[in-house]
Order: sequence, then C-alpha cells, then structure tokens
Amino acid sequence: MDQETGKKIQEIQIFEQSLQSILMQKQAFLMESEESEKALQELESSGEEVYKLIGQLLIKSDKTRVIEELKKKTGLLNLRIKNIEKQEQSLIEKLESLREDIAKTFNK
Repeated sequence: MDQETGKKIQEIQIFEQSLQSILMQKQAFLMESEESEKALQELESSGEEVYKLIGQLLIKSDKTRVIEELKKKTGLLNLRIKNIEKQEQSLIEKLESLREDIAKTFNK
C-alpha cells in the first residue's frame, strides 16, 4: 500500500467519525422536533389555561404565546435537521468517492 492510499484510508476514518457525530446530532434534533410537535398538538386541544416549565418551576403562561414559541422552536429544529442532512449527504459522497479511489488502486 502506497502513502497516498494510506492517506485516503485515514481520510475515510475521519469522515466516518464525522458522519457518526452528525447522525447522533440529527437523531437528537429529530427527537426534540417530535416532542415539540406532540406538545403543539396537545396545546391546541387543551383548554385556555396552560403552564410552562422553566427550570424547576411551572409558570402559568399565555396559550397563544406558548404555541408561537413552540412553532418557532420547531421551525428552527427543522432548519437544523435540513442543514445536518446536507452535511450528511456531502460526507457520504466524499466517502463513496474515496472508497472508489481505493478500490481502483487495489484492482490495478
């Protein structure tokens, strides 16, 4: 194995680690987004009196305001997820390209 192939293998390992990290972030954002969506559904079907958890305190809050906050939070989470998916796709493409290069080297 030549030096160039060794470097490509190291790059693959780095990209795989980055991809794993990105996938973990994506999973966390997806879970948080799902929780926000469920909270929105519950809020819309609940009465007018709602409470918001702040730290260890439950504070009576305006339902409309809480719904707006949750919608903003969900929107931001969805933007983050889309950004992470773009990064994920880019890394996958780089990995595939490197793997093809290495395969060509060994098939010579």
